[in-house]
Amino acid sequence: MATATSRPLGKDGWPLGRKAKYGAAALGAMLVLWLIFNFADIKAQAKLGASYGAHIACSCRYIEGRPLASCEKDFEDGMELVSVSDDPDNKRVTASVPLLAEAVAERRGEFGCVQLNQSEIDALD
Repeated sequence: MATATSRPLGKDGWPLGRKAKYGAAALGAMLVLWLIFNFADIKAQAKLGASYGAHIACSCRYIEGRPLASCEKDFEDGMELVSVSDDPDNKRVTASVPLLAEAVAERRGEFGCVQLNQSEIDALD
């Protein structure tokens, strides 16, 4: 005896909408688990990208004397999330990856551009 349903059924007899909900929930759960287990790696890569960006932009800005907008062209592919800002009074460049990492490089005479450690960054605020 056949019964009419308002939703089309898949090959296994489940309504297609329910399959999509379970599939999306499973995909979301896998994404959350992946983020949890890889967060330290993601954060370390963000810190590395911010540090590289600060150093390159500082060297470009305060050693080569180019404008900051021109310095972003020197970044490697894949650094689109790294943003840089300039503090011309202190000859300092800050690079950050939103919500993950921040790095500061400062021009120090003959030493060129030097990365500041976290205690030096905290003392700036």
